[in-house]
Amino acid sequence: MTTQNETKSFFDLHINGLGYLNRIRQVTPKRGDAFWACDISALNGPADDVSYTRFDCRVSGKEAEKLVKRCQQASDMGKKVLIGFKLGDLWTDIFTYSKGDRAGQTGVSLKARLLFVSWIKIDGDMVHQAPSRDADQRDTTPQQDSTQQPPNYSDPALVSEDQAIQAQQPIPAQGYAAAGAFDSPVN
Repeated sequence: MTTQNETKSFFDLHINGLGYLNRIRQVTPKRGDAFWACDISALNGPADDVSYTRFDCRVSGKEAEKLVKRCQQASDMGKKVLIGFKLGDLWTDIFTYSKGDRAGQTGVSLKARLLFVSWIKIDGDMVHQAPSRDADQRDTTPQQDSTQQPPNYSDPALVSEDQAIQAQQPIPAQGYAAAGAFDSPVN
């Protein structure tokens, strides 16, 4: 008897962008485990006439979950939380409005999994920048002490001035290195 190793192939469809993080919440379904969710109002179109596309996202992965949780307090306080993100597994959910001017009308919600957060700005201040995914960059990046917990930037009272200064990352003056690359924030 011969054993064959079957390798499954997948075609990934990812959405990279930047948008405002809203409605951060923990969802407890009737069946299954609780999970974190959020809305992202993604910016698209020309810079002088921006449009927004809303995504209802399930947060996937420990790192993304940790970063979204850190932003919850700032979002609840009405602060502007802008993120660079990667979404996957896009699907639509059709529903019927039950209240308001659109009661009885059919609506469509775009749903996705939030896979990765590349950077976070709260009220214009950079509070998180993921390490570059470039191999060359990894070799020259100084290693951080993994035992030290990162400060909670969602509450300004918990952040010392030194921590805030250390958290500042250089931002490229030219914006994005290439069209469609959302690993660096816009100035």
